Order: sequence, then structure tokens, then C-alpha cells
Amino acid sequence: GGPAEQFYIPADLADLAAFLATVPASTPVTFIGLGSNLLVRDGGVRGVVVATSGALNGLAKIDAEHIRAEAGVASAKLARFSVQQGFSGVEFLAGIPGTIGGALAMNAGAFGGETWPWIAQVETIDRFGVIRTRAAAEYRVGYRSVVAPADEWFVAGIFRLHPLRDDGGGALIKSLLAKRGATQPTQLPNAGSVFRNPPGDHAARLIEAAGLKGTREGRACVSTLHANFIVNDGGASAADIERLIARVRASVHARFGVELETEVRTIGEPA
Repeated sequence: GGPAEQFYIPADLADLAAFLATVPASTPVTFIGLGSNLLVRDGGVRGVVVATSGALNGLAKIDAEHIRAEAGVASAKLARFSVQQGFSGVEFLAGIPGTIGGALAMNAGAFGGETWPWIAQVETIDRFGVIRTRAAAEYRVGYRSVVAPADEWFVAGIFRLHPLRDDGGGALIKSLLAKRGATQPTQLPNAGSVFRNPPGDHAARLIEAAGLKGTREGRACVSTLHANFIVNDGGASAADIERLIARVRASVHARFGVELETEVRTIGEPA
């Protein structure tokens, strides 16, 4: 996709708070982590883009039940850290190539696990730089969905975890990573799972059953390994990918009467 009008990487949480306090109320603010579930349109993003990855990277054991992870921490890093600290519960995060901020924003999940069942509290920041601590109960959480107060972004999560009962956590993480590598097109550029799974079914099954594996728009292609991924075959534009998403949705609806909803998030302006 295109460039950000302004791109800001904070030194830490205090620096981010001070910066946001200077941003005019009329200026759009967008937070991104690793961008692993994001499609940025070719015209770029207006306003300020705040990048948390590699910036908000605090990760610490709080007590015998809790770990605090800031929004820029890679999900896989938290999975490994939790096992190292004697915790169990979030090993599934090793299979999610994003950050904790993104996992909180969309209730990210993989291999039967989801983020929010493990959340005790979150820390947020608003566009004026005010930091708050909120209980998990203040949010309405569903499948790949989190309804949150407007104009607040997640800057940390407090995870309440179980004690690790054996030494199998590391082995589980390795097996999940191996499964991901074998079943998903991790060697090609992509924005993760394109569509949410409809109730009682799988988006990949519907797309494959519609004969859409390998379908192309420009240099964008429905993965032949996993039908719910669209890969960039080299030089694909965001517009190519959006056209392919629309084509897949229309084909699945025409064939099965199912309206697929996108899981990948699209931001920015067309070229």
C-alpha cells in the first residue's frame, strides 16, 4: 500500500502520551502493530500512523498468576515468555504473527484458543494521551470482534494464566508453529486469514469448494495451500487484493448463499 502522511514510532509509553497530547483533534490517528492482518490501500493513510511494534515492548511477570505485555510485543514472544515463566494458556499465540495490541483489538485466535478469555485488565490510551486501566468486563467480546470505547487504543494487556503443570509448553509451541508452516503460505507475503469463519463452517472450505484456489486478480492470488489466504505473487497492489476479495465473496455467495465477512482490516485511501 501507500505511505503514511505522518509516521510515528514512540520511544515508550510516556513518549507516546506526550506526543498524542500535541496532535490536533481534527487529525486522524491510526495504530498499527506488525501489520500482519492489515491491507493498506495504495493511496496511503491520512493523518498520523503510530507504530507500536518494537516500541511498546514491555513484558514482565507481575505475580504468580499474571503477565503484563505491552501492545508492541509479538504474540509469539508472549507465548514463549509465558512458558519460560511457568505459565500455561496462551501457547496458541505462537501461531499468530502479530502483536499483543492487534490480538487485543480483534480477539485474535488460532488452534482453538482466543485472546480475551485470558485477559484480566487492559491499559488504553486516548487521542489526548490519557492512559487508563480498564477491566475486561468493560468490553463486548466475540469471535474476532471487540467493541471498545471510541478513540482509545490498547497499549498493554494483563493476562491471568494457569500454572504450567508439566514441561510440555515448549513442545506444544513447536508443534503449533510446525502446523502453521505446513498449512499456511508463510513463505509468501500475505495479510493473514482474509475472511472470518461463518457459523458452523470454514471460509477456506467454502472458497475451495467454489473452485477458487489459484484465482488471480493482477498479481494477487488465492493461495493454493490454504484457500482463506490471498498471497502477493510479486508486485500486487492493494487494489488487486481488494478486487480478488470482492470476487471471492461474490462467488461463494452465488454458489452457497453465504456472505463471507472479512477478517483482514483495510485502511487508507485508494490510489
